[in-house]
Amino acid sequence: MEKADTSEPSAQGGKALADQHIVENIFERSLWSVRFIVLLGVIFGALSAIVLFLAGSTEIYHILVGYIQVGAHPLTHEQILIGIIGAVDFYLIGLVLIIFSFGIYELFISDIDIARIEGGFGSILDIENLDDLKNKIIKVIIMVLIVTFFQRILSMEFTTSIDMLAMAVSICLICVGVYFLGRHGH
Repeated sequence: MEKADTSEPSAQGGKALADQHIVENIFERSLWSVRFIVLLGVIFGALSAIVLFLAGSTEIYHILVGYIQVGAHPLTHEQILIGIIGAVDFYLIGLVLIIFSFGIYELFISDIDIARIEGGFGSILDIENLDDLKNKIIKVIIMVLIVTFFQRILSMEFTTSIDMLAMAVSICLICVGVYFLGRHGH
């Protein structure tokens, strides 16, 4: 870590450290150190993502075992789809937590140097401010909601033509929303 020149004011217009009163300097250093509290969010966000990925994988494992087993109660196509979509839901929420963990770490602590050296993360780490982080998370959350909606549709029973019309209108509205979300991202 480079040591800052304490004799000149910073480019952002702050006082030079030599011009600060000792109490002001101690207070500002202490206040600046409080940012490390976000490490709790980073650590527990990453751990939560791991749990969700394991839960999604367990869900798919149970579907596979249930499908392969020869028994009196084989899984229906609907049960298989609902289980797999539920696992995808877990994975997407896990991705939200990973993006959140990366984002707050990079915003408040430091760039993830190893990711930038090795590459491979592309735009995931292109987070310049909280709005960038929020927009990335919102897009994934919208995908989670769409997947959850699809899962619920599969388990619904349609009794009237109004039910079918409501489903069709809902799907149409989701498509329009995704279209506009995609246009906003470009």
